[in-house]
Amino acid sequence: MSKRENHAVRRLIFVVVILVGVGIWLATNSENYEQEVLPATVVDENAPLAREILEKLEVKGRAPKTGYAREEFYTSWPNIDGCDARNVILARDLRDVTFDGCVVLSGVLDDPYTGATIDFVRGKETSGAVQIDHVVALSDGWQKGMQYQDKATRKAFASDPLNLLAVDGPANMQKGDGDAATWLPANKGFRCMYVARQISVKYKYAVWVTEAEKEAMVRVLAGCAEERAIGVGD
Repeated sequence: MSKRENHAVRRLIFVVVILVGVGIWLATNSENYEQEVLPATVVDENAPLAREILEKLEVKGRAPKTGYAREEFYTSWPNIDGCDARNVILARDLRDVTFDGCVVLSGVLDDPYTGATIDFVRGKETSGAVQIDHVVALSDGWQKGMQYQDKATRKAFASDPLNLLAVDGPANMQKGDGDAATWLPANKGFRCMYVARQISVKYKYAVWVTEAEKEAMVRVLAGCAEERAIGVGD
């Protein structure tokens, strides 16, 4: 083998090693999730009733908040099918959307929490008008079982489209980490669907409810007994 051929072989081996290394890194570090991105207002007539699923949730007091940090769930928005979760949810929940690749540049939100119509434009000074809410707040989930789950389950919980909604920024800030006993949307027409979504998330990830929280959910569902759970089976 000539010196030139020997050099070409070494270069080829080097390239193959690099490609294999990149492949291994992607396989072990990727945060892509194959989550089902259901429409925010989906109704499955075959789904169990939310009040029936509520009865299956464990009722316990809050565990201490000790050790809670957002980084226990993720350090940045994970990807869903190649796009970051924030833009996936904006694309799902807004109408009249414009894009730059995965990035949502603008759109209109019919806010479920307040009933207001909000014009969204991407930018530091305007993006705060629309935020992505964890319907079951991460802190609430942490105090009701998620701290005992493994990191992969916590990531799935935090990035599951079932647990994410594009909403009015100030309303989201007002909610904080409140549960149904301490905060409900001002838009009363959305409360049934909101509570049904919280119940569905908690059932899916084995997160419990407090007695006061369950009582608040029961009161809401009393006015909509046929409200269905979302994205869960019997």
